[in-house]
Amino acid sequence: MAFNGKYQAVCHDNFEQFMKAFGMPDEFIKAAKDAKTVTEIVQNGNCFKVTETTGDHVLANSFTVGQEGELTTVTGEKVKATVHCEGNKLKVSLKGVDCVTELIGNKLVDTMTFNGISYKRTSERV
Repeated sequence: MAFNGKYQAVCHDNFEQFMKAFGMPDEFIKAAKDAKTVTEIVQNGNCFKVTETTGDHVLANSFTVGQEGELTTVTGEKVKATVHCEGNKLKVSLKGVDCVTELIGNKLVDTMTFNGISYKRTSERV
């Protein structure tokens, strides 16, 4: 599955509740709530570089599917994790947060679940 491309968020489901459960400060939630996240994915075989830009906050991770690597969480913490690929889905668990990135046509759907609360972001290819 070719994830290569740039995607802009068009829909956020359950953002505030998820971020509060995750312990993010209200100032971050307020600033990020209306910001349009742009995700750029560069894929070369099983090697990925994923850069998410939300306002002036940039989160970049590089990894190889099936190999343990160091990833940065949304809070800026670096953790060891292994990303797995199942068809058109990339899956990883980061400090109790289960993350699934799914490519559906020209849409990128990111779902994060923490303590039974899920947040889903849908982005369209630009």
